[in-house]
Amino acid sequence: MSQVTEIMKFNKHFVEEKEYEAYLTSRFPDKKMLIITCMDTRLVELLPKAMNFKNGDVKIIKNAGAVISQPFGSVMRSVMVALYELDADEVIVVGHYECGMASLNADRMINSIKERGVSEQVLDTLENSGIKLTKWLRGFDNVEEGVIQTVELIKRHPLLPPNVPIHGMIIDPATGALELVSDGYAEYKATL
Repeated sequence: MSQVTEIMKFNKHFVEEKEYEAYLTSRFPDKKMLIITCMDTRLVELLPKAMNFKNGDVKIIKNAGAVISQPFGSVMRSVMVALYELDADEVIVVGHYECGMASLNADRMINSIKERGVSEQVLDTLENSGIKLTKWLRGFDNVEEGVIQTVELIKRHPLLPPNVPIHGMIIDPATGALELVSDGYAEYKATL
């Protein structure tokens, strides 16, 4: 049986038994908070537990490294939607130790792309179109630097509402211990 078949079988039972009722909530975050974090598998359940969040409390955006690299890309658009349309009024960027983005090697990944069947012609076309894959596939040197860069990108965004606290944290993916690396309240209080 394929994994998709197993998912569909489980889902049918989940819906028939009304197990979804334990998760009913609105689309608005009860704690009026947006979390931007990494897609790392170790954080799926650990991060909400370590931060005392349950279903309905927060909006969560996940991507590789909890990085926003484009100020007008889809992740930043999601931040704006959360702030302007979904009642979030605070943002926390949560990176984690042992992040794959800290060791991302663009050349190695490009070789993997080729090994998995993407032609040299496609890569050349991208390069000749101005897309520098070695730059686009770049990670960060350390997790704190990655978190702070994303916090700063959000704080400097021209569409960010005034006085929105933007925090930065790092979570230990083994223990769930959190470290505050950028206190958005300190900057918020300084503007009052």
